[in-house]
Formats: sequence, structure tokens, C-alpha cells
Amino acid sequence: MGFGLDSVVEVSSGLIILWQFRHVVPESRERTALRLMAVSFFALALYVGVQSVRSLTSDREPDTSTVGIVLAAASLVIMPNLSWAQRRTGRALGSGAVVADSTQTLLCTYLSAVLLVGLVLDASLGWSWADPLAGLVIAAVAVREGVQAWRGEGCCAPGPAGGPARAACTDGCCAEDVVAGPLLTVRTPSQG
Repeated sequence: MGFGLDSVVEVSSGLIILWQFRHVVPESRERTALRLMAVSFFALALYVGVQSVRSLTSDREPDTSTVGIVLAAASLVIMPNLSWAQRRTGRALGSGAVVADSTQTLLCTYLSAVLLVGLVLDASLGWSWADPLAGLVIAAVAVREGVQAWRGEGCCAPGPAGGPARAACTDGCCAEDVVAGPLLTVRTPSQG
């Protein structure tokens, strides 16, 4: 149920991109879209952080969920491909907001992985603390991504001419296609 509520944040980032590109000149909404994406990252961090702390401090043990395990596993198959397609599209459009949306999807992929590992560890070994502990790490990453998006410092943020700031790219994501797996990132040479 908590993972489903997290999807509201993911949908909001998609709606931000839709809002941006419904304008005749989407570039004119880029800065606002990046700021809204930052708020989306902060909301994700807040949600995951609060839920993780609540889980760690609660005396209540979570129930084993076969449905949760199946849904998390399905997310791990679908979401990395979606994130890769969003990132590639964002780079092609020179849109930091679309690239930020791909990062949001990638973070949700990591949440799926954490959820799956947590559910399996809890079901098999009774380690109910594993999932919320990893959630706190993901919340910290979401805050970092939110700060970068707010400042316009994220991967492929638009440069002065409106195009990607490839020269300022420090993590190589503007120069290479990034294919993200559930717990693995593979970089392949760019095709263009």
C-alpha cells in the first residue's frame, strides 16, 4: 500500500512534463518544470524518509506479502527501461526536466528493488529493518537530486543557448546512453 502511495509522486512528475510540453514553446517552461521536479523529489524523500523512520521505530512487524513481491519484481523489469527511454528523450530534447523525470523513475526502480529485498528478507529471515534502512538511503539520494534540479545543476540541464550543458556534465550521462538495471548501471557509447 505504501509503495502504491509513492506512485502518486511518480505520476506528478509525469504530469509536470506533460504540462511543460503542452506549451507552444516548452523551453520557456523548463526552469519552472525543473523546480516542480525538485519539489517532487523532496516529496518523495519526505514520504520515504517518514515511512522508513516509522517502520524502524514501530513495534508492529510488517505482514508477508506475496502480491507485493510479485508487483515489486514486475516493476524491476519495466521501470529501468522506462527510465532509460525518458533519459534518452530528455537528452535529445535538451530538457533537464525530462532527464530529472527519468531520475525520478530510476529512484522508484530502486525503491522497487529495496521493497523486493525487504519483503523477501522479512519473509525468509524476519529482517523487518532491512527495507526501511535502505529507504533512508534512497531518501537522501532523492534530496540530493531535488537540490540539483532546483538549482538547474542536474544532468543535461539546459545551457545558455537552451541546449544541454554537455561541457558541464560531470557524471557522463550527457555523453553516453545510460541503461539502468535494478541494481546496476551500464554505460554504453552514445550513438550520436
